[in-house]
Amino acid sequence: MKTNLGVIFGSRTCEHDVSIITGLQAAMAADPAQYDVTRIYISREGDWYIGEKLSDMTFFLNFDLTQATHVLPAAEKGKLLLLEYPTEKKKLFGGGRTVLATIDVALPAMHGLNGEDGTLQGMLELMNVPYTSSGVMGSAVGMDKIVMKKLFRGCGFPVLPDTWAERAEWEDDRNAVIARAEKEVGYPMFVKPANLGSSIGISRANDREGLIRAMDIAVSYDRRVLIEKGVTEIEEVNCSAMGYAGDVRVSETEMPVRWDDKELLDFSEKYLRGQGGKGMSALKRQIPAPVSEEKLREIKRLTAEVFREMDCRGVVRIDYIIDKAEDKLYLGEINIIPGSLAFYLWEPVGVSFKQLIDHMVTDALKAWADKNKSVFSYNSNILSAVRNGTKAAKMAGEKEK
Repeated sequence: MKTNLGVIFGSRTCEHDVSIITGLQAAMAADPAQYDVTRIYISREGDWYIGEKLSDMTFFLNFDLTQATHVLPAAEKGKLLLLEYPTEKKKLFGGGRTVLATIDVALPAMHGLNGEDGTLQGMLELMNVPYTSSGVMGSAVGMDKIVMKKLFRGCGFPVLPDTWAERAEWEDDRNAVIARAEKEVGYPMFVKPANLGSSIGISRANDREGLIRAMDIAVSYDRRVLIEKGVTEIEEVNCSAMGYAGDVRVSETEMPVRWDDKELLDFSEKYLRGQGGKGMSALKRQIPAPVSEEKLREIKRLTAEVFREMDCRGVVRIDYIIDKAEDKLYLGEINIIPGSLAFYLWEPVGVSFKQLIDHMVTDALKAWADKNKSVFSYNSNILSAVRNGTKAAKMAGEKEK
């Protein structure tokens, strides 16, 4: 019997278009002999759609959502139900619900806010539907760069010096923010919106003028901004992990290669350079990363350790920074749902994209079964006590009369 797999993508996020690519890649990679795949698109307005047209990349170039089916999410007995959106006629005269699709396992292919950050995961938890990404806590921490670095630092992981600021603070007293950044971080520095990925809104500041410009850009995307020490002689290495609980597997490593001599691997480098809809899989890279065996061992060890500390599941990608001048390794960030699900890091160790989907679904069902072993009810007398207390108080009041 096939598993009904719902691949969810899009949503209200700056990374909406990147999510479409990852979602369509994942849906295409799923083995048709094992899965009946439903592509679930969430629009920029937060509306849910399904339909055959959503399998065609060109459909998203000229949106015509009248050619897709508007649905409402619901749940029943651990399944995600996609219901026919009520028309004005049905709203007026009533009528039973029509279930258009039933989902056994949800595969979030989301990037950024309103999907990768624990919001979608929280909804699926409330519905008790199995899903393939990290849970609410891991997703939320993995999305917020400020909280993420605090956790990394608390775990003793090597991270670069940083500080942070809020949009309101920048608007009220930018001189105080500048003074703190120069004292605690120093130039050069990177300024990053706390809750964005794909390098959107990130700028490098080499002086005060650059910092002001970078802060103005960052606060336009997010109300919280991370200010992090920049590394002049930098190498970047990425590594992926997948699994659940104590079963953690680690991928091959990669070193992304810049097309130009840029200070930052930006959005256009990652997604627009001749990729033809291939997302992160088209980025030029060296696999395995050309660094020492000692560094590779340390990166893989840290990758598994971060995965466990953050209680992750599914597939994540962790990005590292090597300061070549000081020969030091730093933990950069974790991507809870990486672009293209980082399948290109698993193929070199013998795991195809199709098998990667299988592992994710298996781990999702393990986590779901494990969760359902927990007790979710507690029989107490509190409601009876409140009722009896209210009744007694009412009787006492009547006697006084």
